[in-house]
Amino acid sequence: MTYSYFPGCTLKDRARELDRCARLSARALGIELEELPAWQCCGAVYPQVSDEIASRLASVRALADARDGVLVTMCSACHHVLKRTAWDLQNDGDFRTKVNNYIQPEEPITGDVRVVHFLELIRDGIGFEELKKKVVHPLTGRKIGAFYGCMVLRPSKVLAFDDPENPKIIEDFIRALGAESVKYPYRNECCGAYVSLTDRAAAQAQADKAILSAAEHGAGELVTACPLCRYNLVENAVKGQLPVAYFTELLAEALGVKEEAL
Repeated sequence: MTYSYFPGCTLKDRARELDRCARLSARALGIELEELPAWQCCGAVYPQVSDEIASRLASVRALADARDGVLVTMCSACHHVLKRTAWDLQNDGDFRTKVNNYIQPEEPITGDVRVVHFLELIRDGIGFEELKKKVVHPLTGRKIGAFYGCMVLRPSKVLAFDDPENPKIIEDFIRALGAESVKYPYRNECCGAYVSLTDRAAAQAQADKAILSAAEHGAGELVTACPLCRYNLVENAVKGQLPVAYFTELLAEALGVKEEAL
């Protein structure tokens, strides 16, 4: 299967290895990711002002360019912004009218696109049992804690990614790769990344809280699906020191394509 793919800025710049891990892993699973030809930054932050139009136009254009009504992304921030923008287009007639008047496309943009995080694609399109069968280097003996952060889960009504209070998709993913999943408090709390430039102490406190909690419950490493969470947990944690991987790195390792990706 071929899907339109929105990589986002981080995976195309500072974290290119995470994008390569994603693409090669997808291919090993029988999926081809076709990058949108002319995408722009999603903005990383969804605007809280309801009548703000301009900052959502990049997402609107990406949605309009998606083939077969599906757009795949690896980044929790991109997933958050793109999916909420699609929701706006589908449910807010005033926003939809303003967007179409501004862009003036040949055909009206309706937002009738399914924005899918790659973890959702694995869960719902492939299945974790099938993923298990594809693993060539199981992560046996490793105790891994999932760090969800906040952006991939909320608002739950719009994102519909998993139960916002008790998610399990990343834990299921970890077990499918052969590792032991460790549950701990703070796994679905904000990591503090968005205040790291203005209040680094607050970002450090949030990062430490998550890592120390995971370590106390037996985790030897963490995995996340958000590049911002990965950055903050690695760069700003002071008291807590655990290896933090992006989910595409673990996937590539288990599927035997990580060396090629790196």
